[in-house]
Amino acid sequence: MSSVNLGTWIHTSSIFNQATRSRTQPFNPLKRVPISLVSPKVNLRRLSISAVLTKEETLEDNPKPTFDFKSYMLQKANTVNQALDASVSLREPVKIHESMRYSLLAGGKRVRPVLCIAACELVGGDESMAMPAACAIEMIHTMSLIHDDLPCMDNDDLRRGKPTNHKVFGEDVAVLAGDALLAFAFEHIAISTTGVTPARIVRAIAELAKSIGTEGLVAGQVVDIRSEGQKDLGIKDLEFIHEHKTAALLEGAVVLGAILGGGTNEEVEKLRTFARCIGLLFQVVDDILDVTKSSKELGKTAGKDLVADKLTYPKLLGIEGSKALAEKLNKDAQQQLSEFDQEKAAPLIALANYIANRQN
Repeated sequence: MSSVNLGTWIHTSSIFNQATRSRTQPFNPLKRVPISLVSPKVNLRRLSISAVLTKEETLEDNPKPTFDFKSYMLQKANTVNQALDASVSLREPVKIHESMRYSLLAGGKRVRPVLCIAACELVGGDESMAMPAACAIEMIHTMSLIHDDLPCMDNDDLRRGKPTNHKVFGEDVAVLAGDALLAFAFEHIAISTTGVTPARIVRAIAELAKSIGTEGLVAGQVVDIRSEGQKDLGIKDLEFIHEHKTAALLEGAVVLGAILGGGTNEEVEKLRTFARCIGLLFQVVDDILDVTKSSKELGKTAGKDLVADKLTYPKLLGIEGSKALAEKLNKDAQQQLSEFDQEKAAPLIALANYIANRQN
């Protein structure tokens, strides 16, 4: 019979002494157990030594379940991919829809749409409420990549391990494909969102428009272009670029999910701050990877920022300084989730950690 270490709960010598006394005297092995440890409802005659467990043994027998981030991402990304495939079907004019689908369905981690869905579910909504917005955000993100890769912008030949859109379809069609995705994104939210009040849909559309206009993505892109080759720029200039160029759309994804899911104003603003932190985090990590990984590892052209003499975090802070900043941004982001239900917040916490530790 295996023994259990009862620590101070049972005084061993006392048990032995009482056991050797007269058989006429009843023996109670639990006599020395502190009364505070015994529930008044417990039948002491049926309580055996093997039933008494230490705190550590109880925790080992009942481990806290862990969040399976990989399965979550695969399941959500697969659902998003199916929704994207259905929303932008191959129809006339065939050429433009081929170009749109070529970049939209080229893969990618679907971080933005998953953020949108996770935020919606965190505040009490369900996936169906956020799916049209999640798809719209991915359409806009794809538009920005198509246009970024054009010769008049970054002039890239490779995206997600494949030739860029303009290399396959020509510059003219690539520009129009991006334009079409941008326009259809707003149409898709307006006509496909269900189970959400009209007021929240309108608010979500306004938020999305703001995140990609001259207060968002476009502003960041313009300042980024103008910063090339300039020597007198500092960390504030870099933060402006990426708060608008990168973080704004990630912020839009999270905020749209929170709005459509029925979040309170306070919840929406906490999630907005969370998203701004992970948006900058995404760019800091992206800058680090650009100078530490190969084109094959990244699936896109590596070292392009260095060649273009662009302002980056490693250029200003060095690799180690950039890594320290990434760690702080991740910590600040997760702090915004501390007052939410932690089980429901698990996907967003895991997404923040994923962004911080991604390798491509």
